[in-house]
Amino acid sequence: MSFLKEIQRRRTFGIISHPDAGKTTLTEKLLLFGGAIQEAGAVKSNKIKKGATSDFMEIERQRGISVATSVLAFEYNGIKINILDTPGHKDFAEDTFRTLTAVDSVIVVIDVAKGVEEQTEKLVEVCRMRNIPMIVFINKMDREGKDAFDLLDEVEQKLGLKVTPLSFPIGMGYEFKGIYNIWEKNINLFSGDSRKNIEETIEIKDLSSPELDKLVGDKAAQTLREEIELVEGIYPEFNKENYLKGDLQPVFFGSALNNFGVRELLDCFVEIAPKPRPKQSEERLVKPEEKKFTGFVFKIHANMDPNHRNRLAFVKIVSGEFKRNAPYLHVRHNKKVKFSSPNAFFAEKKEIVDISYPGDIVGLQDTGTFKIGDTLTEGEVLNYKGVPSFSPEHFRYINNADPLKSKQLFKGIDQLMDEGVAQLFTLELNGRKVIGTVGALQYEVIQYRLEHEYGAKCTYENLNVHKACWVDPKNSKTDEYKEFVRVKQRFLAKDKHNQLVFLADSPFSLQMTQQKYPNIKLHFTSEFD
Repeated sequence: MSFLKEIQRRRTFGIISHPDAGKTTLTEKLLLFGGAIQEAGAVKSNKIKKGATSDFMEIERQRGISVATSVLAFEYNGIKINILDTPGHKDFAEDTFRTLTAVDSVIVVIDVAKGVEEQTEKLVEVCRMRNIPMIVFINKMDREGKDAFDLLDEVEQKLGLKVTPLSFPIGMGYEFKGIYNIWEKNINLFSGDSRKNIEETIEIKDLSSPELDKLVGDKAAQTLREEIELVEGIYPEFNKENYLKGDLQPVFFGSALNNFGVRELLDCFVEIAPKPRPKQSEERLVKPEEKKFTGFVFKIHANMDPNHRNRLAFVKIVSGEFKRNAPYLHVRHNKKVKFSSPNAFFAEKKEIVDISYPGDIVGLQDTGTFKIGDTLTEGEVLNYKGVPSFSPEHFRYINNADPLKSKQLFKGIDQLMDEGVAQLFTLELNGRKVIGTVGALQYEVIQYRLEHEYGAKCTYENLNVHKACWVDPKNSKTDEYKEFVRVKQRFLAKDKHNQLVFLADSPFSLQMTQQKYPNIKLHFTSEFD
């Protein structure tokens, strides 16, 4: 198959949602349709029966949440689909923001009973900033929840989206009869039997036909006719161009657990979702069909196999073909590197691949040479943007609980920070190490992984910090800057990249500092121009 054909048939997307809206379950069912797994293990009340294939870390299994972003790929109707499953848990938001730099489109999962939740709002905002095309899937229609129109309103208002339903529920909860597929003009009846892998659909070209009454009963048929008339009256017609520009979001209804409405979503997705998109680097815009390979690291995962100390750097291919054993330039280190066993992910299996195409994600064995955001090319100096660190919300001193294991502790912290699990700050005054995280659960993850993967034990001590602000080095020669460094020495630290960071202990002291040193620029993310 030609290079261009391979690009045309790639679709790379992420699934985002609030915890428990059914994201992992939807991922499983999509894999089921792709024939990638035989039976889906749904996540039930945090006790996982079969263990969902996309969650592989011990803490995830215990808690029934996705912590690390995993990559899953499958083929469907001749299309190669790459799913990046992102953590829904808010403590892992940073990992998810990074993953969004590697996707071409997104499916947003919303729980019918809870509607739009806070985590979804944050993630959708990031997608809107980047104009990422989104499809909305309203899940759990077999449970009692909000009215379909109310939900559509809520999605528009809270998420600032412009929606158009491409399927519509017939009743909900106990009354849930099925889904009318506006996109394909057919009806899928709900049997409530999730063992039936794939439901049959019945074509209905004309809603006024008596056939509809026979299928769902007079009352439900009448309601559906009225609702569809309303939908056609209120919502814009689906327009693929507007969807691809990020200006229009199609909505589907279903129940992922019962494998219902998932096929409709997938069939439409394959047809409308964007192929690999061009990506902006600091130097220029790079198009997927360019012959020369470029790609960037958006995630690093340590110890995929606890018995072997190994790390995998996940690289999104932006342009050209990535070939096994070919020498590529590691731009930050300015040196050539070769990879003898690049991994591709097929469902939950890793396999070694000889060649990968734009849109694909490859896992490269990493001995510590990669950082998040690193670019690989065939020789051109390019730097892909858009993987910043955000100011953490929580700060704690990290102490070594076992003096004999300090080497293991530092190595462990070092590797976990490269992975982007949390951020490490070293105080200028006394060299103490401070770990900053987006959520408190991360401290547990770090402690657990240090002990089980590196054999090191740590304890924490609270530290009162309100925000970490990166100090712009532009005016570092001025007296004002020197004065700032002298007076604020107790609150200054260096991050992992040796950038100076001011740890403000309260909103008030941050405000006072900005007033007292007006020419010193403080930034809430580590990336500034």
